[in-house]
Amino acid sequence: MQSKKTILKPPPIATGIIDTFRGGYKFSDFKNDALAGLTIGTVAVPLSMALAIATGVPPEHGLYTAIVAGALIALTGGSRFNISGPTAAFVVILFPIVKDYGIGGLLLATMMAGIILLLMGLSKMGQLIRFVPYPVILGFTAGIAIIIAILQIPDFLGLHTSKLGDNFIENISIIFSSLGTINPYEMGVGLFTLILLILWPKFKIPLPAPLVGLIVGGIVAYFINKGINGADIKTIASNFTWNANGTSGNGIPPIPPSLIMPWALPGPDGQPLMITFNLIHSLIGPAFAIATLGAIESLLCAVIADELTNTKHNPNAELIGQGIGNIIAPLFGGITATAAIARTATSIRSGAKSPIAAIIHAIFVLLAVVLFASLLGYVPMASLGALLFIVAWNMSEAKHCIQTIKTAPRSDVSVLLICFGLTIIFDMVIAVAVGVALSAILFIRSMTHASKTSLIEEHPELDEIAKDVVVFDINGPLFFGVTERTIASFRSYDNLHKKIIILDMKDVISMDGTTISGLQSIKKQIFNNDQSLIFVGVSTEIILSLKRAGLQKTQGRLTYCSNFQHARNIATRWLNNI
Repeated sequence: MQSKKTILKPPPIATGIIDTFRGGYKFSDFKNDALAGLTIGTVAVPLSMALAIATGVPPEHGLYTAIVAGALIALTGGSRFNISGPTAAFVVILFPIVKDYGIGGLLLATMMAGIILLLMGLSKMGQLIRFVPYPVILGFTAGIAIIIAILQIPDFLGLHTSKLGDNFIENISIIFSSLGTINPYEMGVGLFTLILLILWPKFKIPLPAPLVGLIVGGIVAYFINKGINGADIKTIASNFTWNANGTSGNGIPPIPPSLIMPWALPGPDGQPLMITFNLIHSLIGPAFAIATLGAIESLLCAVIADELTNTKHNPNAELIGQGIGNIIAPLFGGITATAAIARTATSIRSGAKSPIAAIIHAIFVLLAVVLFASLLGYVPMASLGALLFIVAWNMSEAKHCIQTIKTAPRSDVSVLLICFGLTIIFDMVIAVAVGVALSAILFIRSMTHASKTSLIEEHPELDEIAKDVVVFDINGPLFFGVTERTIASFRSYDNLHKKIIILDMKDVISMDGTTISGLQSIKKQIFNNDQSLIFVGVSTEIILSLKRAGLQKTQGRLTYCSNFQHARNIATRWLNNI
């Protein structure tokens, strides 16, 4: 009777929401998600506004990001717990895009990045995070934190400065030359908010510090502006205006996000963006930078969420969800979105059980825009600066950086510091590229030291045939970095008086094409000397590669043995036949 073959098909890319309902979703889970969603919503409102302003766009665009991208990514992403929206990590990438291409250019670049993320997910590149060493991540995030903090100083101190750019040294110079224009009232509100944000968690009151800080800061600023002539504490309402559906106003428009084409929004000259081939070409670089950071940030957040909840996310589905969110959100005025580690961790600690928490968080932000837009306009710019100081501090992981510098190997410390410096002086893309390349070079160097070739002219197991046989014991990975040294070790020994060469490779864990080419030359030399070659302990996979390269078994000349005992028997038989 012929048995039936079972064909195993790869499982479909399951989203977090599908996994939730497959595992069973109860009303008690929904209550937990609702509470977590409301908690994160109160955190997301002030953060979304602050991060949008830090990026160089009006605050409503950050809120629209949390609403549209936050809900879409929760529905289509591969993590059950990621909370997505605008994040601090993107500020240093998006700020220069807005400066050079306007908000229309930023939204177009975001859509392009979304397409790249979608293709990455469909191409199953979800394991990307494994190839970015942790010192690289720690270095560039600390660098980003410094840049974010520097960009907040003018609003925090109420300085009158020229517009800041994307050059760190130049920005420092502009801020330093403007210190004489400090507004003591704005600085006072900023310091008051900063102190409140730092001390509030110690009171153990179940209200998010960002919400409390901005509300109290807004109240203080309101009474100072009303009671003191010339105080002039800037707020969202005094800094931003809007015009939509034939009406206009100050602050944030009290309307939900509506469909609008990115190219209808202003370019760098304030006029609607004109899409040309040159524009698309110039935005490819920024789009790849956005996609790269978005993938790293989202997958890292998903890994952390898995550790906190003992669950397993689908990295490819997460990239697809991030791609969909960043393609659709710009059509409703949303800027770049990615998973936010701090908000995700807060959601989990608040009892979240599924992506429903992220959807409720998006609904809460939507209601805040529609119902409380006028109140949000009272938030002082100095208070938003204080909030972003806290975000930058948390993002920097200063204690972890210092601990790493003190205890990690010098190679890791070097990578961390180089990435940190490159992020500040140049940008995150250069920092990550150099950091990954440098880490790879350092890894190759360490693997080079791990590979050794030893000559054993009189092997104890050879007994009476020892005079005619020489053994080379090869250990570690064999790749281009060590091949030349390995071959040189073989050629440096005068083995012409030996009839059989044994290469003991049971401790060889991998082999690349450069090594195979080197073994071909060794085989040719051995055969020209009328000698024989025996490989011992080579893995099946490597044997197949060697045979494909022409190192086939040849009677009396070349063979493969699983162990040294077998090799000795073969060598004895060959010697007897000579």
